[in-house]
Amino acid sequence: MICEPCRLRLHPLTEPLCKRCGKPLSAVEAEYCPDCGRKKHLYTRGRAALEYDSVMRESISRFKYKNRREYVDFYVQELLDTCGTAVRSWDVDLLIPIPLHKSRRRKRGFNQAELIARKLGRELGIPVSVKSLLRTKKTSPQKELNDQERRNNLKNAFYAVDYHVKFKKILLIDDIYTTGSTIDAAAAVLLESGAEKVYFLSISIGRGY
Repeated sequence: MICEPCRLRLHPLTEPLCKRCGKPLSAVEAEYCPDCGRKKHLYTRGRAALEYDSVMRESISRFKYKNRREYVDFYVQELLDTCGTAVRSWDVDLLIPIPLHKSRRRKRGFNQAELIARKLGRELGIPVSVKSLLRTKKTSPQKELNDQERRNNLKNAFYAVDYHVKFKKILLIDDIYTTGSTIDAAAAVLLESGAEKVYFLSISIGRGY
């Protein structure tokens, strides 16, 4: 699913990793990245498969904006190889992709997180729901905002619907993790709706220095 020259350009994540979000750390003795060390996240834990660098930025951009849906098979295989053991240990009940606003989904034609979640769910034997979480607010792109603006941007952005209390451990699926603002905003409404724990899995994640 990937040629050897491209494979060599990728940076699969290995220890040391932040014990909360899974960002790669420079110091072996560190337990948490600076971001997780200074603020309390609402999710329990998270992991990603690949470091978010210039190569992955280009790859995910083609996936999302140039309709390269065939990348899904590769991304899911990387997630299984890198994070499969961790995900199985979390014993989650349900996968929920981070939703797009209906206007953005209509323009793009698909939700990249949903494609990942559906294939991952089939591979892991875990049900997937695309109706339990809705994005009710058309937010600005997070990459253009600072940390405070990200939180304000996502305020009241999600709404939990058609939710079944029997699902206690939720795994959120997204393509990129930066500060965790999106995951925290989604986790907040799920926890309010009866979830006991919320985890996340993303294709790629930035470095935690």
